[in-house]
Amino acid sequence: MTKSSETEAIANKKYIEYYATSRSKQQTPVGDWNVWLILAGRGWGKTRTGASDLINHALKYENTINAVIAPTAGDLRRVCFEGVSGIMELIPQGCLKNNDYASYNRSTSEVHLYNGSKIVGFSAEQPNRLRGSQFHRAWLDELASWRYADAFDQLMFGLRLGQKPRAIITTTPRPTKLIQGLLKRMYKDVYVTRGSTYENEDNLAPSALEQYRELYEGTRLGRQELYAEVLDDIEGALWSYSMFENHRIHKEDLPEMARIVVALDPAVTSSDNSDETGIIVAGRGVDKRFYVLEDGTIKTSPDKWLKKAIDLYYLHNADRIVAETNNGGDLVEKLLRTIDDKIAYKKVQASRGKLVRAEPIVALYEQGRVSHVGSLASLEDQLCTYAGGSNSPDRLDALVWALTELMTSSGNIYWRVS
Repeated sequence: MTKSSETEAIANKKYIEYYATSRSKQQTPVGDWNVWLILAGRGWGKTRTGASDLINHALKYENTINAVIAPTAGDLRRVCFEGVSGIMELIPQGCLKNNDYASYNRSTSEVHLYNGSKIVGFSAEQPNRLRGSQFHRAWLDELASWRYADAFDQLMFGLRLGQKPRAIITTTPRPTKLIQGLLKRMYKDVYVTRGSTYENEDNLAPSALEQYRELYEGTRLGRQELYAEVLDDIEGALWSYSMFENHRIHKEDLPEMARIVVALDPAVTSSDNSDETGIIVAGRGVDKRFYVLEDGTIKTSPDKWLKKAIDLYYLHNADRIVAETNNGGDLVEKLLRTIDDKIAYKKVQASRGKLVRAEPIVALYEQGRVSHVGSLASLEDQLCTYAGGSNSPDRLDALVWALTELMTSSGNIYWRVS
Protein backbone atom coordinates (compact mmCIF):
# COMPACT_ATOMS: atom_id res chain seq x y z
CA MET A 1 0.00 0.00 0.00
CA THR A 2 1.37 3.42 -0.97
CA LYS A 3 1.77 6.27 1.51
CA SER A 4 -1.13 8.12 -0.12
CA SER A 5 -3.49 5.15 0.08
CA GLU A 6 -2.46 4.50 3.71
CA THR A 7 -3.34 8.08 4.61
CA GLU A 8 -6.63 7.85 2.75
CA ALA A 9 -7.44 4.70 4.70
CA ILE A 10 -6.76 6.57 7.96
CA ALA A 11 -9.09 9.37 6.85
CA ASN A 12 -11.83 6.91 5.92
CA LYS A 13 -11.46 5.14 9.26
CA LYS A 14 -11.82 8.45 11.12
CA TYR A 15 -14.96 9.25 9.11
CA ILE A 16 -16.48 5.86 9.90
CA GLU A 17 -15.58 6.14 13.60
CA TYR A 18 -17.28 9.51 13.87
CA TYR A 19 -20.52 8.25 12.37
CA ALA A 20 -20.39 5.18 14.60
CA THR A 21 -19.96 7.18 17.83
CA SER A 22 -21.93 10.36 17.15
CA ARG A 23 -25.65 10.91 17.63
CA SER A 24 -27.82 11.22 14.52
CA LYS A 25 -28.32 14.95 15.07
CA GLN A 26 -24.53 15.43 14.93
CA GLN A 27 -24.25 13.86 11.49
CA THR A 28 -24.21 16.05 8.41
CA PRO A 29 -27.76 16.02 6.99
CA VAL A 30 -28.59 14.97 3.46
CA GLY A 31 -30.57 17.25 1.19
CA ASP A 32 -30.16 20.44 -0.80
CA TRP A 33 -29.25 22.97 1.90
CA ASN A 34 -26.74 25.83 1.97
CA VAL A 35 -26.60 26.44 5.72
CA TRP A 36 -26.81 23.89 8.52
CA LEU A 37 -27.89 25.81 11.62
CA ILE A 38 -27.36 23.92 14.88
CA LEU A 39 -29.12 25.58 17.83
CA ALA A 40 -28.15 23.58 20.90
CA GLY A 41 -27.60 23.91 24.63
CA ARG A 42 -24.34 24.08 26.52
CA GLY A 43 -22.42 20.81 26.38
CA TRP A 44 -24.54 19.33 23.56
CA GLY A 45 -21.46 18.60 21.44
CA LYS A 46 -21.57 21.58 19.08
CA THR A 47 -17.80 22.00 18.87
CA ARG A 48 -17.18 18.34 18.04
CA THR A 49 -19.93 18.43 15.42
CA GLY A 50 -18.60 21.54 13.68
CA ALA A 51 -14.97 20.43 13.82
CA SER A 52 -15.79 16.93 12.57
CA ASP A 53 -17.83 18.21 9.63
CA LEU A 54 -15.04 20.53 8.55
CA ILE A 55 -12.35 17.84 8.94
CA ASN A 56 -14.39 15.25 7.05
CA HIS A 57 -14.94 17.67 4.17
CA ALA A 58 -11.28 18.72 4.04
CA LEU A 59 -10.11 15.09 3.99
CA LYS A 60 -12.72 13.91 1.50
CA TYR A 61 -12.09 16.64 -1.09
CA GLU A 62 -8.49 17.47 -1.98
CA ASN A 63 -7.16 21.01 -2.43
CA THR A 64 -10.12 22.62 -0.69
CA ILE A 65 -10.07 25.71 1.51
CA ASN A 66 -12.12 25.30 4.68
CA ALA A 67 -12.77 28.20 7.08
CA VAL A 68 -13.54 28.25 10.79
CA ILE A 69 -14.73 31.50 12.37
CA ALA A 70 -15.08 32.03 16.12
CA PRO A 71 -16.28 35.02 18.18
CA THR A 72 -12.72 36.01 19.22
CA ALA A 73 -9.13 35.06 18.43
CA GLY A 74 -8.92 33.43 21.85
CA ASP A 75 -12.01 31.31 21.18
CA LEU A 76 -10.59 30.32 17.81
CA ARG A 77 -7.38 28.93 19.28
CA ARG A 78 -8.62 27.71 22.67
CA VAL A 79 -11.87 26.06 21.52
CA CYS A 80 -11.99 25.50 17.77
CA PHE A 81 -8.41 24.43 17.13
CA GLU A 82 -6.91 23.29 20.43
CA GLY A 83 -9.92 22.42 22.60
CA VAL A 84 -10.74 18.90 23.76
CA SER A 85 -13.23 18.62 20.87
CA GLY A 86 -11.34 20.91 18.53
CA ILE A 87 -9.75 20.36 15.14
CA MET A 88 -6.25 19.41 16.30
CA GLU A 89 -7.62 16.95 18.83
CA LEU A 90 -9.85 15.19 16.30
CA ILE A 91 -7.75 15.16 13.15
CA PRO A 92 -5.55 12.05 12.71
CA GLN A 93 -1.84 12.91 12.76
CA GLY A 94 -1.36 10.73 9.68
CA CYS A 95 -3.65 13.04 7.71
CA LEU A 96 -1.56 16.14 8.38
CA LYS A 97 0.87 17.40 5.77
CA ASN A 98 4.15 15.50 6.13
CA ASN A 99 2.52 13.56 9.00
CA ASP A 100 3.66 16.40 11.25
CA TYR A 101 1.87 18.58 13.81
CA ALA A 102 4.13 21.40 12.62
CA SER A 103 1.66 21.71 9.73
CA TYR A 104 -0.52 23.59 12.24
CA ASN A 105 0.55 27.23 12.46
CA ARG A 106 -0.79 28.76 15.69
CA SER A 107 0.11 32.32 14.72
CA THR A 108 -1.89 32.25 11.46
CA SER A 109 -4.49 29.68 12.60
CA GLU A 110 -3.91 27.40 9.64
CA VAL A 111 -3.51 23.65 9.33
CA HIS A 112 -2.40 21.92 6.12
CA LEU A 113 -3.46 18.38 5.21
CA TYR A 114 -1.80 15.62 3.22
CA ASN A 115 -4.14 16.03 0.24
CA GLY A 116 -3.50 19.74 -0.34
CA SER A 117 -6.55 20.90 1.58
CA LYS A 118 -6.24 23.41 4.40
CA ILE A 119 -8.29 24.70 7.31
CA VAL A 120 -7.99 28.44 7.97
CA GLY A 121 -9.21 30.27 11.09
CA PHE A 122 -10.62 33.77 11.50
CA SER A 123 -11.89 35.91 14.36
CA ALA A 124 -15.34 37.45 13.93
CA GLU A 125 -13.96 40.54 15.68
CA GLN A 126 -12.07 41.34 12.47
CA PRO A 127 -14.61 41.10 9.63
CA ASN A 128 -12.34 42.83 7.13
CA ARG A 129 -9.86 39.96 7.28
CA LEU A 130 -12.46 37.89 5.48
CA ARG A 131 -12.58 40.30 2.53
CA GLY A 132 -11.09 38.80 -0.60
CA SER A 133 -10.93 35.29 0.87
CA GLN A 134 -12.83 32.41 -0.70
CA PHE A 135 -13.79 29.00 0.62
CA HIS A 136 -15.37 25.66 -0.20
CA ARG A 137 -16.84 25.15 3.28
CA ALA A 138 -17.08 27.05 6.56
CA TRP A 139 -17.80 26.38 10.22
CA LEU A 140 -19.18 29.35 12.17
CA ASP A 141 -18.98 28.80 15.91
CA GLU A 142 -21.24 30.60 18.43
CA LEU A 143 -22.67 32.93 15.80
CA ALA A 144 -25.17 34.44 18.26
CA SER A 145 -22.24 35.86 20.26
CA TRP A 146 -20.40 37.47 17.34
CA ARG A 147 -19.83 41.13 18.06
CA TYR A 148 -20.04 42.24 14.43
CA ALA A 149 -22.78 40.77 12.27
CA ASP A 150 -21.05 41.88 9.07
CA ALA A 151 -18.46 39.15 9.67
CA PHE A 152 -21.25 36.77 8.63
CA ASP A 153 -21.84 38.73 5.43
CA GLN A 154 -18.14 38.80 4.56
CA LEU A 155 -17.91 35.04 5.12
CA MET A 156 -20.94 34.32 2.93
CA PHE A 157 -19.53 36.49 0.13
CA GLY A 158 -16.41 34.31 0.20
CA LEU A 159 -18.23 30.98 0.31
CA ARG A 160 -18.13 30.47 -3.45
CA LEU A 161 -15.74 27.65 -4.37
CA GLY A 162 -16.62 24.17 -5.62
CA GLN A 163 -19.89 22.64 -6.71
CA LYS A 164 -21.75 23.11 -3.42
CA PRO A 165 -20.17 25.52 -0.90
CA ARG A 166 -21.85 25.22 2.49
CA ALA A 167 -21.75 26.73 5.98
CA ILE A 168 -22.25 24.94 9.30
CA ILE A 169 -23.31 27.13 12.22
CA THR A 170 -23.04 25.89 15.80
CA THR A 171 -24.43 28.19 18.47
CA THR A 172 -26.38 28.57 21.66
CA PRO A 173 -29.24 30.80 20.49
CA ARG A 174 -30.06 34.40 21.23
CA PRO A 175 -32.87 36.32 19.49
CA THR A 176 -30.52 38.38 17.32
CA LYS A 177 -31.57 39.70 13.93
CA LEU A 178 -29.10 37.31 12.30
CA ILE A 179 -30.47 34.19 14.01
CA GLN A 180 -34.06 35.26 13.39
CA GLY A 181 -33.27 35.82 9.73
CA LEU A 182 -31.75 32.35 9.35
CA LEU A 183 -34.77 30.74 11.00
CA LYS A 184 -37.05 32.44 8.48
CA ARG A 185 -35.13 30.57 5.76
CA MET A 186 -35.83 27.18 7.35
CA TYR A 187 -37.25 24.69 4.83
CA LYS A 188 -35.75 26.82 2.04
CA ASP A 189 -31.95 26.71 2.07
CA VAL A 190 -31.34 26.46 5.85
CA TYR A 191 -31.45 23.08 7.60
CA VAL A 192 -32.10 23.53 11.35
CA THR A 193 -31.06 21.09 14.08
CA ARG A 194 -32.13 21.74 17.67
CA GLY A 195 -30.84 19.99 20.77
CA SER A 196 -30.73 20.26 24.55
CA THR A 197 -27.82 19.83 26.91
CA TYR A 198 -29.38 16.64 28.30
CA GLU A 199 -29.08 14.81 24.98
CA ASN A 200 -25.37 14.49 25.75
CA GLU A 201 -25.65 13.67 29.44
CA ASP A 202 -23.64 10.44 29.03
CA ASN A 203 -20.58 12.60 28.32
CA LEU A 204 -21.16 15.26 30.98
CA ALA A 205 -20.19 15.19 34.63
CA PRO A 206 -23.12 14.10 36.87
CA SER A 207 -22.30 16.93 39.28
CA ALA A 208 -22.57 19.48 36.47
CA LEU A 209 -25.92 18.10 35.36
CA GLU A 210 -27.20 18.17 38.93
CA GLN A 211 -26.13 21.80 39.26
CA TYR A 212 -27.81 22.72 35.96
CA ARG A 213 -31.08 21.20 37.13
CA GLU A 214 -30.91 22.81 40.57
CA LEU A 215 -29.98 26.30 39.39
CA TYR A 216 -31.53 26.69 35.96
CA GLU A 217 -34.36 24.20 35.42
CA GLY A 218 -37.57 26.12 34.84
CA THR A 219 -35.78 29.48 34.44
CA ARG A 220 -35.61 31.68 31.36
CA LEU A 221 -31.83 31.36 31.30
CA GLY A 222 -32.14 27.58 31.41
CA ARG A 223 -34.59 27.57 28.52
CA GLN A 224 -32.05 29.45 26.41
CA GLU A 225 -28.75 27.96 27.55
CA LEU A 226 -29.82 24.35 28.19
CA TYR A 227 -32.82 23.80 25.92
CA ALA A 228 -31.69 26.19 23.15
CA GLU A 229 -34.97 28.05 22.86
CA VAL A 230 -34.96 31.31 20.92
CA LEU A 231 -36.85 33.43 23.41
CA ASP A 232 -39.03 36.43 22.65
CA ASP A 233 -38.88 39.61 24.67
CA ILE A 234 -40.24 39.38 28.21
CA GLU A 235 -43.54 41.12 28.79
CA GLY A 236 -42.90 44.04 31.12
CA ALA A 237 -39.15 44.17 30.47
CA LEU A 238 -37.80 47.70 30.11
CA TRP A 239 -35.68 46.95 27.06
CA SER A 240 -36.28 44.87 23.91
CA TYR A 241 -33.72 43.35 21.54
CA SER A 242 -34.96 45.53 18.68
CA MET A 243 -33.66 48.59 20.55
CA PHE A 244 -30.13 47.29 20.04
CA GLU A 245 -30.47 45.57 16.68
CA ASN A 246 -31.95 48.58 14.90
CA HIS A 247 -29.15 50.95 15.89
CA ARG A 248 -26.09 48.74 16.29
CA ILE A 249 -22.93 50.07 14.64
CA HIS A 250 -19.42 48.89 13.85
CA LYS A 251 -16.41 50.32 15.68
CA GLU A 252 -15.12 51.82 12.44
CA ASP A 253 -18.33 53.87 12.09
CA LEU A 254 -18.05 55.61 15.46
CA PRO A 255 -18.11 59.41 15.31
CA GLU A 256 -15.71 61.48 17.38
CA MET A 257 -16.57 61.29 21.07
CA ALA A 258 -17.26 64.49 23.00
CA ARG A 259 -17.12 62.63 26.32
CA ILE A 260 -16.42 59.09 27.54
CA VAL A 261 -17.02 57.66 31.00
CA VAL A 262 -16.36 54.35 32.72
CA ALA A 263 -19.17 53.48 35.15
CA LEU A 264 -18.94 51.02 38.03
CA ASP A 265 -21.54 49.13 40.00
CA PRO A 266 -19.17 47.66 42.61
CA ALA A 267 -19.35 44.32 44.38
CA VAL A 268 -17.53 44.95 47.63
CA THR A 269 -16.70 41.29 48.36
CA SER A 270 -15.12 38.56 46.23
CA SER A 271 -16.65 35.35 47.59
CA ASP A 272 -18.24 32.69 45.39
CA ASN A 273 -21.65 34.16 46.20
CA SER A 274 -20.71 37.75 45.39
CA ASP A 275 -22.24 39.67 42.53
CA GLU A 276 -20.20 40.66 39.51
CA THR A 277 -18.93 44.21 39.37
CA GLY A 278 -20.66 45.97 36.51
CA ILE A 279 -18.20 47.95 34.38
CA ILE A 280 -19.58 49.79 31.34
CA VAL A 281 -17.77 52.20 29.02
CA ALA A 282 -20.04 54.68 27.21
CA GLY A 283 -19.62 57.89 25.29
CA ARG A 284 -21.52 60.87 23.94
CA GLY A 285 -20.64 61.65 20.35
CA VAL A 286 -20.20 65.04 18.74
CA ASP A 287 -23.46 64.11 16.99
CA LYS A 288 -25.11 64.23 20.45
CA ARG A 289 -25.99 60.53 20.31
CA PHE A 290 -24.90 58.01 22.93
CA TYR A 291 -22.67 54.97 22.35
CA VAL A 292 -22.09 51.94 24.57
CA LEU A 293 -18.48 51.08 23.79
CA GLU A 294 -17.59 48.12 26.00
CA ASP A 295 -18.83 45.81 28.75
CA GLY A 296 -15.94 45.05 31.09
CA THR A 297 -18.04 43.43 33.84
CA ILE A 298 -16.01 41.01 35.95
CA LYS A 299 -16.29 38.87 39.08
CA THR A 300 -13.15 39.24 41.16
CA SER A 301 -11.67 41.06 44.15
CA PRO A 302 -12.10 44.84 44.55
CA ASP A 303 -8.48 45.66 43.69
CA LYS A 304 -8.71 43.64 40.45
CA TRP A 305 -12.03 45.02 39.25
CA LEU A 306 -10.81 48.53 39.97
CA LYS A 307 -7.61 47.81 38.02
CA LYS A 308 -9.82 46.63 35.13
CA ALA A 309 -11.78 49.89 35.25
CA ILE A 310 -8.59 51.93 35.27
CA ASP A 311 -7.25 50.00 32.27
CA LEU A 312 -10.46 50.77 30.38
CA TYR A 313 -10.25 54.42 31.45
CA TYR A 314 -6.88 54.78 29.75
CA LEU A 315 -7.71 52.49 26.82
CA HIS A 316 -10.72 54.61 25.85
CA ASN A 317 -9.17 57.94 26.92
CA ALA A 318 -12.15 58.48 29.23
CA ASP A 319 -12.99 61.69 31.10
CA ARG A 320 -13.74 60.05 34.41
CA ILE A 321 -14.73 56.97 36.34
CA VAL A 322 -18.19 57.08 37.90
CA ALA A 323 -18.98 54.66 40.74
CA GLU A 324 -22.05 53.94 42.83
CA THR A 325 -21.12 54.11 46.51
CA ASN A 326 -24.30 52.85 48.18
CA ASN A 327 -22.69 49.55 49.16
CA GLY A 328 -19.00 50.28 49.25
CA GLY A 329 -19.01 53.75 50.78
CA ASP A 330 -15.59 55.35 50.24
CA LEU A 331 -13.93 52.03 49.36
CA VAL A 332 -13.70 52.79 45.63
CA GLU A 333 -12.15 56.22 46.13
CA LYS A 334 -9.62 54.96 48.66
CA LEU A 335 -8.54 52.07 46.45
CA LEU A 336 -8.44 54.30 43.39
CA ARG A 337 -6.15 56.82 45.11
CA THR A 338 -3.87 53.93 46.11
CA ILE A 339 -3.60 52.50 42.60
CA ASP A 340 -3.62 55.69 40.52
CA ASP A 341 -4.06 59.11 42.07
CA LYS A 342 -4.38 60.94 38.75
CA ILE A 343 -7.73 59.42 37.72
CA ALA A 344 -10.74 61.74 37.41
CA TYR A 345 -13.45 60.28 39.62
CA LYS A 346 -17.06 60.93 40.61
CA LYS A 347 -19.09 59.08 43.19
CA VAL A 348 -22.84 58.72 42.81
CA GLN A 349 -25.49 57.48 45.22
CA ALA A 350 -28.88 56.00 44.46
CA SER A 351 -31.59 58.03 46.17
CA ARG A 352 -34.38 56.72 43.93
CA GLY A 353 -35.49 53.23 42.98
CA LYS A 354 -33.85 51.32 40.15
CA LEU A 355 -36.86 51.51 37.84
CA VAL A 356 -37.19 55.26 38.30
CA ARG A 357 -33.49 55.77 37.56
CA ALA A 358 -33.68 53.55 34.49
CA GLU A 359 -36.72 55.19 32.86
CA PRO A 360 -34.88 58.18 31.29
CA ILE A 361 -32.27 55.79 29.89
CA VAL A 362 -34.92 53.50 28.41
CA ALA A 363 -36.46 56.60 26.81
CA LEU A 364 -33.14 57.30 25.06
CA TYR A 365 -33.20 53.78 23.60
CA GLU A 366 -36.84 54.15 22.54
CA GLN A 367 -35.94 57.37 20.72
CA GLY A 368 -33.14 55.58 18.89
CA ARG A 369 -30.46 57.78 20.45
CA VAL A 370 -28.28 54.95 21.82
CA SER A 371 -26.11 52.62 19.74
CA HIS A 372 -24.22 49.56 20.91
CA VAL A 373 -20.84 49.13 19.28
CA GLY A 374 -21.00 45.54 18.09
CA SER A 375 -22.86 42.89 20.06
CA LEU A 376 -22.71 43.17 23.86
CA ALA A 377 -24.48 39.87 24.46
CA SER A 378 -24.35 39.58 28.26
CA LEU A 379 -25.40 43.18 28.79
CA GLU A 380 -28.22 42.95 26.25
CA ASP A 381 -29.55 39.72 27.73
CA GLN A 382 -29.60 41.28 31.19
CA LEU A 383 -31.39 44.40 29.98
CA CYS A 384 -34.04 42.40 28.13
CA THR A 385 -34.79 40.13 31.07
CA TYR A 386 -35.16 42.80 33.76
CA ALA A 387 -38.75 43.73 34.54
CA GLY A 388 -38.23 45.08 38.04
CA GLY A 389 -37.87 43.27 41.32
CA SER A 390 -35.39 43.06 44.15
CA ASN A 391 -32.47 41.62 42.19
CA SER A 392 -29.62 43.98 41.36
CA PRO A 393 -28.43 43.52 37.78
CA ASP A 394 -24.83 44.75 37.76
CA ARG A 395 -24.43 45.53 34.06
CA LEU A 396 -27.76 47.36 33.95
CA ASP A 397 -26.86 49.51 36.96
CA ALA A 398 -23.48 50.45 35.50
CA LEU A 399 -25.08 51.29 32.15
CA VAL A 400 -27.67 53.54 33.81
CA TRP A 401 -24.96 55.39 35.74
CA ALA A 402 -22.83 55.82 32.62
CA LEU A 403 -25.59 57.20 30.41
CA THR A 404 -27.05 59.32 33.23
CA GLU A 405 -23.64 60.94 33.69
CA LEU A 406 -23.36 61.64 29.95
CA MET A 407 -26.91 63.06 29.85
CA THR A 408 -26.76 65.33 32.88
CA SER A 409 -23.16 66.41 33.44
CA SER A 410 -21.27 69.11 31.59
CA GLY A 411 -18.05 67.24 32.21
CA ASN A 412 -16.74 69.12 35.25
CA ILE A 413 -14.43 66.93 37.30
CA TYR A 414 -15.66 65.95 40.75
CA TRP A 415 -12.10 65.63 41.94
CA ARG A 416 -8.75 65.13 40.39
CA VAL A 417 -5.43 64.65 42.13
CA SER A 418 -2.56 65.93 40.00
